[in-house]
Amino acid sequence: MEEFFAQLDLLRATERRVAMATLVATRGTTPKKEGAKMWVGEGGRILGSVTIGGCVDARVIAESEEVLASAKPKLLSMSLGDDEAWDLGLTCGGTIDVLLEAIDFDRQGDSLLSAYDAVRADEEPERQAVVVIPLPEALSRLVVFDDGAMSGTLGNVALDKEARAHALKAMLDGRSRTVTLRAEEAEHDVFLELLAPPPTLVIFGATHIAMPLVSFARGLGWKTIVVDGRERFATPARFPDAHEIRVGVLGDIAAEMAFGASTFVVLTAHDYKYELPVLRTILAKEPAYIGLLGSARRGAALRDFLRSEGMSDADMGRIRVPVGLDIGADSAAEIALSILAEAVAVRTGRPGTPMKDRQGSNR
Repeated sequence: MEEFFAQLDLLRATERRVAMATLVATRGTTPKKEGAKMWVGEGGRILGSVTIGGCVDARVIAESEEVLASAKPKLLSMSLGDDEAWDLGLTCGGTIDVLLEAIDFDRQGDSLLSAYDAVRADEEPERQAVVVIPLPEALSRLVVFDDGAMSGTLGNVALDKEARAHALKAMLDGRSRTVTLRAEEAEHDVFLELLAPPPTLVIFGATHIAMPLVSFARGLGWKTIVVDGRERFATPARFPDAHEIRVGVLGDIAAEMAFGASTFVVLTAHDYKYELPVLRTILAKEPAYIGLLGSARRGAALRDFLRSEGMSDADMGRIRVPVGLDIGADSAAEIALSILAEAVAVRTGRPGTPMKDRQGSNR
């Protein structure tokens, strides 16, 4: 969501009109998921991609000119590969549907911009929202927030009610998708565009491994927070990519913070007197991921100690130590890479195996 609004702000400041391309459906093997965006500005600026480049993006750019000229949305269905690729059997093998819409930043009351502005104006920035877009005409927008509140309408109360149910399920599943709504004996295809806050990476310990870890996470669009009790280590000079730096007693700071389903925690302090108070606190708050720097032997000793205090085996199983994927990491940057790779795999529900070993599935 953060990247989306950053792109929208950039285009609002530099372009009068843009074509917004949204990947609304995929079939077969495709390089990107539903919700991917590409922007084509009237002045020639291009941001994002609905694939990974190539003929499909080229067609989107060409079709954008027509959409900008007519100001009418258009739904494109495309195969991933040109004629030569099909002849050689070298296509990705999938097909995609892309919704193209024109945005006029000077036009007041635009339902498209109003929907996104409603999400941004929400007083709780950590909330999820789903923008419901009718296909193929995309003439209206309904925004559904994670507490069930709604903004806008699809023009029909029964349709809004069913759309809300599907939107809430999309938030639980964590992905955008196209669905068919059934209301008043009619079927309506809509795209459910999930807008979720970026994951938050909280690192306890302003160590040399934490430095590249923060930079890598920032590069992925994650929010990053560094916590340490030493002012000389927890500094903007050492962590220029950190969104937030907190200095104080680690256990006390952990107790003050909220840890939810989009929070990933890594402890790099490598000192029991700092780690144990943090672990006691965050295990009760259930973040998505808890990683601890250290050996398997050190991890076993730490678990035994917490178990002696009454912690359950289920809680102990949530602590990932040694942290990270086994890539033979040695340097600080390599260790940080292995940690973040594991965190991404946990977030997406993937096993972290080589792509070449996966068969018959989308990327």
